[in-house]
Amino acid sequence: MDIAFLSETFLQLLSGVPLTLNLALVSTALGGILAVLLTLMRLSPVRPLGWTAQFYVFVFRGTPLLVQMFVIYYGLGQFRPALQAWGLWSFFREPYWCAIFALSLNTAAYASEILRGGLQAVPHQQVEAARASGMWGLLLYRRIIFPIALRQALPAYASEIILMIKATSLASVITMLEVTGLAAKLISQSYRALEVFIVAGLIYLALNFAITRLVAFIEWRLSPHLRPIPTPASPGAALQHA
Repeated sequence: MDIAFLSETFLQLLSGVPLTLNLALVSTALGGILAVLLTLMRLSPVRPLGWTAQFYVFVFRGTPLLVQMFVIYYGLGQFRPALQAWGLWSFFREPYWCAIFALSLNTAAYASEILRGGLQAVPHQQVEAARASGMWGLLLYRRIIFPIALRQALPAYASEIILMIKATSLASVITMLEVTGLAAKLISQSYRALEVFIVAGLIYLALNFAITRLVAFIEWRLSPHLRPIPTPASPGAALQHA
């Protein structure tokens, strides 16, 4: 392989990393907020709210993200007069906002199920023990339920973040020049698909490695009870070393 070409390709694709991270982080944050709302709807005793959340999750988990992105970016353009009348055309005509919108709606469906599973995995005995200790309402959720649910959901949610970083590559089909979009542009200029895609894959691999290490550190900080307790040295051993 041509090392000089690989180095030049790496530097060019590296310029798309900020946009890739921006798409992933913004959509994950917005999708996380929507996921909390969907989770509360699913766990609500009001049945219409639960059915609405279930239908949302069914639609966005059951259809490809690429189709959702096409529907939002290309499909809604058919309703331009209505969108202009509502003042929404300036939003939906921009590929960036369409990509953020599609990614956020998609990740919210998956994240809501992750959060719901984390909340339902909180041991009932610990909740009852907290109530017996006088914890109720927001205090119970802040001190007991939310921390345990977060530890339960964190590994699966980390996988969702990684999937979102990889899903940003689909934004290239709506003219976004993130890492994959720049890779496609370089291939059309050089006709060297193998080298370009290898470099692009390594960049995605490095980004996801950083994310997994960060999440592993957060998980370690949130789980002090799972760390091995260091055993103190016995007095006899200390005397021998002395």
